[in-house]
Amino acid sequence: MSTVNTPMQPAMTEAITDRMSTFDHEQVVFCQDKATGLKSIIAIHDTTLGPAVGGTRMWAYASEADALTDVLRLSRGMTYKSALAGLNIGGGKAVIIGDARTQKNEALLRRFGKFVDTLGGQYITAEDVGMSTQDMEYIKMSTDHVVGLPPYMDGGGDPSPVTAYGVYMGMKAAIKHQTGSESLAGKKVVVQGVGHVGEYLVAHLVKENAEVFIADIYEDRIKAVVKEYGVKAIDAKEVYSHPMDIYSPCALGATVNDDTLSQLTCSIICGAANNQLANESIHGKAVMDKGILYAPDYLVNAGGIINCYWEIIGYSQEAALSQAEKIYTTMQNALVKSASEKIPTYLAANLMAEERIAAIANINKKF
Repeated sequence: MSTVNTPMQPAMTEAITDRMSTFDHEQVVFCQDKATGLKSIIAIHDTTLGPAVGGTRMWAYASEADALTDVLRLSRGMTYKSALAGLNIGGGKAVIIGDARTQKNEALLRRFGKFVDTLGGQYITAEDVGMSTQDMEYIKMSTDHVVGLPPYMDGGGDPSPVTAYGVYMGMKAAIKHQTGSESLAGKKVVVQGVGHVGEYLVAHLVKENAEVFIADIYEDRIKAVVKEYGVKAIDAKEVYSHPMDIYSPCALGATVNDDTLSQLTCSIICGAANNQLANESIHGKAVMDKGILYAPDYLVNAGGIINCYWEIIGYSQEAALSQAEKIYTTMQNALVKSASEKIPTYLAANLMAEERIAAIANINKKF
């Protein structure tokens, strides 16, 4: 079996530690295993509030550098997400480099579980893009530091319904702030990505009589969702320019960038995808300058981590949904702070999260 920490040249080590220091990450570990083909990175951002918790994403990254960039951004987002949701956990994330549809198998997942176990509970994993509840069962065979397990294993099962509900609450808070009414009836919403979370979000929107348009890279998902909910499919190339009130990115991040901002016709951006702004400082301000209300992704998509948190302390879906409903109020508070201080919404949410983390860190120093 291979060693967990892959040897690196001094220059490479220095480059990685420089990137870690940018957002003050505590730890980044690498794993490769020839027998199973596992190539994985775990990033622990901050454990002030508790052990780092965050899902594992399996994706065919173009390069290891891209995978590292993703896991660093995602882990930082988990810290802020958990802090804003009022949870007593920190932020972490893992990525497995590979195609989930063709390269994922039991042996690889059980080997990944051993990787997670080496961290001794500093990181607790869960499902993310390319992963499922069954995959968590395989990981559980190698470590106890995993959530997102099925109900028959005393887990919370698929967290997607709670994640989608939180996004839906955030969307209602955003439209209320903008129009004075929280109703989404008749609003044109483009949902980009109709995987687990995207489909549940579509269900909420259709129930409220919103006019929903969907796009996805997988044709089978498009056909299934159109058939089930009667929504309209649009070409992926038309996503940003399509007439809409709300753009809801629910797939991968960085879709709000220089190219797309010039095309977007919406007045609100609110979706489940992580790291929607390609560059926070640049595109967060650009969105505000364009008059678009941006619902910070890590604020509104916290339902998934809320579901996982309740699994850690004793699962209750009713309790998880009740806490996810509070995303509505948190979103409102961030919007008020943004407006009163004349700062982008992402920065308002960042400050709210940082204030809580700093306050708890200060308490910890006294004991």
